Amino acid sequence: MFLILVTELTTANFISQYDTRPNRIFLDYLIYPKEVFGTLLKSYLPSLIIIGILLIVGIYFGVKKSKTLFLIKVVSFKTRLLLFPAILFLLFLGARSSLTSKRPINASNAVFSTDQMTNSLGLNSLYTVGFAAYSIKNEENVMKMYGTMEINESYQRVKKYMTTDTNSFTFDSIPLLHSNKSDTISTKKYNVVIFLQESLGAEFVGSLGGLPLTPEFDKLTKEGLLYTNLYCTGTRSVRGIEAVVAGFPPTPSESVVKLSNSQKDFFTLATAYGNEGFNTSFIYGGMANFDNMASFFNGNGFKNIIDETDFDSDKNKYALKGTWGYSDEDLATKANQYFKSLGDKPFFSMMFSTSNHEPFEFPDGRIQLYDKKKQTVNNAIKYADFSIGKFIELAKKEAYFKNTIFVIIADHNTRTYGKNLIPIKKFRIPALIIGPNVPKGEIVDLQSSQIDIPPTILSFSGLKTETPMIGRSLFEITKNSKGRSMMQFHDNFGFRVQNEIVILQPKSKPVQFKVINDSILIPSKLDTELAKDALAHLIVAENLYKTKTYRLKNK
Repeated sequence: MFLILVTELTTANFISQYDTRPNRIFLDYLIYPKEVFGTLLKSYLPSLIIIGILLIVGIYFGVKKSKTLFLIKVVSFKTRLLLFPAILFLLFLGARSSLTSKRPINASNAVFSTDQMTNSLGLNSLYTVGFAAYSIKNEENVMKMYGTMEINESYQRVKKYMTTDTNSFTFDSIPLLHSNKSDTISTKKYNVVIFLQESLGAEFVGSLGGLPLTPEFDKLTKEGLLYTNLYCTGTRSVRGIEAVVAGFPPTPSESVVKLSNSQKDFFTLATAYGNEGFNTSFIYGGMANFDNMASFFNGNGFKNIIDETDFDSDKNKYALKGTWGYSDEDLATKANQYFKSLGDKPFFSMMFSTSNHEPFEFPDGRIQLYDKKKQTVNNAIKYADFSIGKFIELAKKEAYFKNTIFVIIADHNTRTYGKNLIPIKKFRIPALIIGPNVPKGEIVDLQSSQIDIPPTILSFSGLKTETPMIGRSLFEITKNSKGRSMMQFHDNFGFRVQNEIVILQPKSKPVQFKVINDSILIPSKLDTELAKDALAHLIVAENLYKTKTYRLKNK
């Protein structure tokens, strides 16, 4: 009863952040007490105080008043024997929910609405957390959750959405290995810097029709190529990392950043560039061990990891160290110094921002506040945009700038919620590419996925290499190419082609909707072939992970 009380008291704040009852995320964050407690202390202090008082009251009544609140009366053995069959029947019925169902009661019994939040309200939070813990063993079995398909058929269905010629898949033991197209783009190899932005959804980007919070980013769009119809693959940073750095599609399992089979010899862009003699680095103002990033990066091509500890030991004076680490402008300064220090050595690097994360801490006097209260998401995004501008401004003063491709892209949106099984509008994110040979002031309006960015980066940077990525390089799509994106929202997987989306739910039949303006989903007749294509992408991703074939050839 105490555990029920704890989980229910924490539910309100969890819902306000994630638009669902406590789930796997609730368990994930328990292993990062420093960052999480710091966030709770600074953003939810009143709630912590109220919850603390209520728990003390609950413990008091549980300990001091238990004899009167929970009266235990001993009855004779004969009476217990007579009552036992009735009690056993009620327990059995309560566990199974019916006498005819093939399966015992589970979370899917609460699914009756197209609103994810509404469905979760029918459960209690101790159950949803326990169910999440229990379901971990099932999250790595796509066929058990969504349906079965022959593995060869799955690969063929995935390949038809790729832009690679069918004869180019020549290495059977690595089924998706193929060459990317870059030789016609550039004969010179360029440096690459990916500036991954925490929680920068399209709704906050002025040049994408959002709030006027990104003047620096908007100015930079005149200097590069802007994706206006791009969708992230998930709602967590690790999901964005696996898409942007590895080009790996989403699955109902945990991100490959945290899974055991992908901690070594798993393909990333750093692997590809490292094989060509590039210096490879990950630069982050926080602790790189968060969400297992350091382990994943270290085992998969990133030779240099620069994080909070390096900032701490640096003699330079930085602007702000907050709950999640050093501010974005400090990240810009540190990264610029590092790139300068490399001289003429080619490099590939990913920078990861922190400032646009609750409790939204950033230095004073940098921006004109959008909201009167300082620590809000709108102000934090405006500061993150200021830092983007500062980084590019610093880079333009250095020799490496003219030889570098810069990619500014979000990992996911902030607070993903909505009244649909998948809130598509909340998955739209910005991506901007600037640098040599990149068209200035142009846009890509074809519906694209986050996993399409890595192969495009390879093409722009002039690197010709084999990759197992299923994403589509901008230089390989044609006028006849159909827009395609995929999104993982809790246990729901969405596979969208043009304005039709198929949504797969655990142990349920696929459903299909017509998408209007990203916010309205109108039920439509199920296209069984499209539903099979959706399932194939999940099965292939799981198979690539389990068989350790998302990699390059062994040298």
